[in-house]
Amino acid sequence: MKKVLIITGPTGTGKTKLSIAIAKKFNTEIINGDAYQVYKGMDILTAKIKPEETENIKHHLFDILDPTEEYSVATYQNNVRNLIDVFHVNKKLPLIVGGSGLYLDSVIYDYNFSSQKRDYHIEELYKNFTNEELHNELKKLDIEASEKIHMNNRKRVLRAIELAKSGNIINEFNNKLLYDVKIIYLDDDREILYQVLNNRVDKMVEEGLVEEVKKLSNMSLSITSSGAIGYKEILPYLNNEITLEQALDEVKKNTRHLAKRQGTWFRRKDNIDFIKIDRKNFDNTINQVYSLISEWYYKK
Repeated sequence: MKKVLIITGPTGTGKTKLSIAIAKKFNTEIINGDAYQVYKGMDILTAKIKPEETENIKHHLFDILDPTEEYSVATYQNNVRNLIDVFHVNKKLPLIVGGSGLYLDSVIYDYNFSSQKRDYHIEELYKNFTNEELHNELKKLDIEASEKIHMNNRKRVLRAIELAKSGNIINEFNNKLLYDVKIIYLDDDREILYQVLNNRVDKMVEEGLVEEVKKLSNMSLSITSSGAIGYKEILPYLNNEITLEQALDEVKKNTRHLAKRQGTWFRRKDNIDFIKIDRKNFDNTINQVYSLISEWYYKK
């Protein structure tokens, strides 16, 4: 089986720094594993790697779309699987870096997506439903799907309802791995991580978060891109509905919730290495991860 390496974990755990170090050690390149970093002009919102941080390591599937364009999990799956083939032809280790669990799973597991034409009236039909009400509606139609999809993942809940109403209920998840995968999840104590995330949001504001959202608000963002944390929370402030402090509190809260969901998503797996990062000396973390990867990669 082809080998694939994944480095994942919440924002603020050092994925960027680690991935650059590992890419250098294994003479490889990096593939984006974040649902929103495919979009141009969403650099601060998505904590995208800065040009000066790449250290001349080639990065794939970053800044490939305008925020007005849709990007689906199925498209991502196809893009990355094609890249994996190219990497192996060139004798390079595919290194996927990011925290979007569904996107990563769609690549490495036998996920099948319906080719049925989309029914975009579904969104209009349920526009006044809360996330909880929408999720309860899905439970009535497809209990299996409701157990796999989080209530707050509104986009996926709507898609599952659409499939169920069409009579095309499919099992999107098959636990058969298509590759020899090593997954490294960077983690930290919850209290420390949450404080880091809060501080990170404050830093994002200093870097121009509000200005970036204002610029994006003048565009017709796609359903996908508009889901980035920070965008929908800042908009009410720009519309003079809430204070900046209230908006940032929402960004921080939703960022913490995302980190918690990411942990829950990956902890259900048994083929994953959880690494508690060393914030005092991150080189220790790099060396620990390097040893784990080397043992797996060079194993005959």
